Amino acid sequence: MNKLIVILGPTASGKSDLVVKLAKKFGGEIISADSRQVYKGLNIGSGKITKKEMQGVPHYLLDVANPKRRFTVAQYQKLAFKKIKEIQRRGNIPFLVGGTGFYIQSIVDRIVIPEVKPNWKLRKNLAQKTTDELFLMLKKLDSDRAKNIDAKNPRRLIRAIEIALSLRDPTPPKLGRGRIPSRFNFLQIGIKKSPEELKKAIHKRLQKRLKQEMVEEVKSLHSKGLPWKRLEELGLEYRFVAQYIQNKISYQQMQDKIQKESEHFAKKQMTWFKRDKRIYWISASTSSSAGQKEAGYRVESFLNKH
Repeated sequence: MNKLIVILGPTASGKSDLVVKLAKKFGGEIISADSRQVYKGLNIGSGKITKKEMQGVPHYLLDVANPKRRFTVAQYQKLAFKKIKEIQRRGNIPFLVGGTGFYIQSIVDRIVIPEVKPNWKLRKNLAQKTTDELFLMLKKLDSDRAKNIDAKNPRRLIRAIEIALSLRDPTPPKLGRGRIPSRFNFLQIGIKKSPEELKKAIHKRLQKRLKQEMVEEVKSLHSKGLPWKRLEELGLEYRFVAQYIQNKISYQQMQDKIQKESEHFAKKQMTWFKRDKRIYWISASTSSSAGQKEAGYRVESFLNKH
């Protein structure tokens, strides 16, 4: 059975809870598609699922990379394809879950990831520019990539510009063209919440993470050799907690910035996902029986098709 089920959606939409329920019901194993959960030690700030929350369902591609080094989409794609094949050989259903659109698209559309070597001269020149200047430059070179990138992360902006300049056809390709036929028969289910619901969910999650000592996690990562610059490059919670620990911002400013940037990030994720018309969207809250029932019905119908 060459089938793959994808559960996607913006940050704090409830993907992890839903996919565990579906995997338990349909005999599935779960592969994470989250660009920060791949890193060891990034647990609370990235919202990494706990052993208890897994409820005995196997999870893969968590804690596979050293946070000191950049983990690429090409590396992710290679590991994910391997895990999907292993799960299918066992006769189980692979569930791909996450909010990193490029990770997901690299699997379902088999995007050929360019192997672009670092251009140190270009990087040195770009490093002199502000993040606003870098973002505008990327927007002109590759508007699609600009829609899903962290506009305040200079390292990622410089790398995206580097790739765009080295290729005639920038990556990722626009949906609808440049795809290689998928090696899987796949179903994509998206979780959709209203902006107000999402705002509340992000706030609730942030308070929970602060109680779970997210600040101590960042201090621990730094004490183990992760530079402040690298922590800030990891974005969202890690950027602003690192700034707070360095006394660059106050505790309240840290909370406000995480909230605001998380809301902005969720919008960017939805902009990416909305381009893909193959996604079945579930509007009901995943904590409700209606949302779970609809997702279960979609999965069951898909698996029963020959």
